[in-house]
Amino acid sequence: MSVSIAPLIDQPHVRAALSELLVETVAHGGSVSFMHPLAPEAADAFWRDSLASAARGERVVLGAFDAEHVIATVTLLLSLPPNQPHRAEIAKMMTRVSHRHRGIATALMRAAETLAIERGRTLLVLDTAVEDGASKFYEKQGFELTGVIPDYAFKPHGGLTGTMIYWKRIARLAA
Repeated sequence: MSVSIAPLIDQPHVRAALSELLVETVAHGGSVSFMHPLAPEAADAFWRDSLASAARGERVVLGAFDAEHVIATVTLLLSLPPNQPHRAEIAKMMTRVSHRHRGIATALMRAAETLAIERGRTLLVLDTAVEDGASKFYEKQGFELTGVIPDYAFKPHGGLTGTMIYWKRIARLAA
């Protein structure tokens, strides 16, 4: 399978594909800030706002494609407080259930790290759910666990879960 990765812009077919991916992720227990069942209209509104933020340069929404089909995404948050211009945050890492465990998320993370470095970022942070989260994946990518916050958020199907906070130095600050 040949996968391509590119920044996404707000186009109806892109938003529809991202919305479908978000609804699927939440339905399968992915802790990405939404509860199940997630209405397609709510998913579309989220992606409309997210892609508008990307158009303003506040973030980059990357998509992984199998032919013309969006099969995975990750967001690199760039708009942080003035005292943190050296870091970015990884958010909304999602891969279609049918395409998991094929190296697509790893390729997306590499692309996000490259973009972060190109934008002068030296540190990445992220969080993932304690239960059913992607901690092993992030640790394989070189992220270091800072700690766990208990009862941080509700899981998509109910019940509380903690969150694990991770960081990764991707470059050194200029002296």
